[in-house]
Amino acid sequence: MRTVIVCASVAHGNTRRVADAMAEELGARVVAPGEADREDLAAADLVGFGSGVFYGRLHRGLTGFAEALPAGQGRGSRAFVFATSGLPEFGAVHFTCPLVRLLDGRGYSVAGSFSCRAFDTWGPFRLVGGIHKNRPDGADLSAARAYAGRLRAQAPSQY
Repeated sequence: MRTVIVCASVAHGNTRRVADAMAEELGARVVAPGEADREDLAAADLVGFGSGVFYGRLHRGLTGFAEALPAGQGRGSRAFVFATSGLPEFGAVHFTCPLVRLLDGRGYSVAGSFSCRAFDTWGPFRLVGGIHKNRPDGADLSAARAYAGRLRAQAPSQY
């Protein structure tokens, strides 16, 4: 199964650690949004899109990349979305929902999403040295690998 993971990890490397754990399970290549090749994405059977959460949203570099994908880019390929965040989601709308909708509009069949806590030094948290130190931890990375394993197991048999 050809898999590419597009990951925007800019603050502490948290999201990249999760992406690398998933990539290990999926045999995937991890690339930054600016390095992603549209032809590689079009040829992939599964594409992951992930970033940290900033002010309740995924990183603009990732969402901007996804917005620039042409309609039909996914042509039925499967995708998944993942995020790391210091704070929990508020309300009924999850951090990943806007990107899931966007990818659906680009022709991807979104297989789901994954998120976990991560070290965060945003605003007032910097004054106390941050929150969720040492996260993502081993349990978070194991959960990310397990999630990726479920994605691999759900792959159509032709792969």
